[in-house]
Amino acid sequence: MRGAAGGLFPLVWRGAWHRRGTLGLTALAIALAVTLLLATERLRAGAEAGFRQAASGVDLVVGAPGHPVELLLKAVFRLGGGAKPVDPEILSRLRALPGVQWAVPLALGDSHRGYPVVATEAGYFTHWRLRERTGLTFEDGRAFGTAREVVLGGEVASALGYRVGDELVLAHGDGQGPAAHHDDHPFVVSGILSRTGTPVDRSLHIDLAAFGTMHSSWVGGLRLPPSLPVGASTGRPGPSEADSSSMPLPRLDAVLVGLHARGQVFAVKSWIDDYSDEPLMAVLPGVALDQLAGFMDAGQGVLRAVSSLVVVLGLAGLVAVVLTSLRERRRELAILRANGASPGQIAILLCLEGALVTAVGALLGFVVTGLVSAWAGPWIETRYGLVLDAAWFEAADAWRLLAVVVGGALVSLLPAWRAYRQSLADGLTPEV
Repeated sequence: MRGAAGGLFPLVWRGAWHRRGTLGLTALAIALAVTLLLATERLRAGAEAGFRQAASGVDLVVGAPGHPVELLLKAVFRLGGGAKPVDPEILSRLRALPGVQWAVPLALGDSHRGYPVVATEAGYFTHWRLRERTGLTFEDGRAFGTAREVVLGGEVASALGYRVGDELVLAHGDGQGPAAHHDDHPFVVSGILSRTGTPVDRSLHIDLAAFGTMHSSWVGGLRLPPSLPVGASTGRPGPSEADSSSMPLPRLDAVLVGLHARGQVFAVKSWIDDYSDEPLMAVLPGVALDQLAGFMDAGQGVLRAVSSLVVVLGLAGLVAVVLTSLRERRRELAILRANGASPGQIAILLCLEGALVTAVGALLGFVVTGLVSAWAGPWIETRYGLVLDAAWFEAADAWRLLAVVVGGALVSLLPAWRAYRQSLADGLTPEV
């Protein structure tokens, strides 16, 4: 066949167009597989980015000595417990250090219908930053201003149906013990935070001094009988004896620290680690998050394996379609041989056809992934904390798409080899 080499591409295109229904479905299957592959990688990277930036803007987390990951889980993700709290005196000491710009206290331990309660100060809403951007914003209402006000995370308000002005009662600890609710200290919702995709969404926030007032009648996890003078037993005035402004601060579970310059972090950390009044530990959030992320590697590997397997199944479908069509195309291939096409050219034609279908499917999958990322990215970030890259194209995507197209060409070698063998023996009249 004169000029057969140069005419292979038009033949491939015309042949594919002639069977566009079957090959189109195959290309669609490959597109869905590629979409899953790219989306999984973007979601994985987004989850890792959101996870690593959960403590964005915090330079140090200070607490009792222990494992750094345990302190980070407690202070940032509201998980775990049992660590010894620290004296609130450390708060003023930290704020007096030259390199410290701000220090925000955290006291944990209470809950409300399964959601953790965070006792802190109003600066928490300014200094807790979302991926190095601005502080927390309010969907409705404002920050707490009195000892009787509570600020809800977006998920808490949505799940429990609370609005600004509603009244609620917090529970001591997990709320499972007898008489575990703080019925004598109800709170009014003063504000609801916008969703952030961070643990803030699943938290209730109250004033730190109010936390101390609320627990002034509790000793060792038990409420004192009303007949027992609280001040005489604990050395602290009870709720009826003083307002929260005169109450001593409760012991703290952690202190979030922000510095004027990141270069001062090791000097401040050294001061904290050498603090003589009580044992303390300063944790670099980035280092602890790296350790914690290491536990997630196995799960990420499983996601990659599943998405890659789906692509392999899509390519296997391509092989099945081409092999099935070979018997129907034996007359077509015999005519090409009669016009001068060699068996090798017939094999190359089928390889190019497989690569073409794969390329169309991969390109379609890439476009779908880009459109979904651009359209749903902001919503996914706000709702689930997954930071999707706004860029349409990344270098890693190019390599993945190339690998898929090359894989399509390689798996087409099987039907190409079969066509090569048949074209050596077939004449113009195929076998019946």
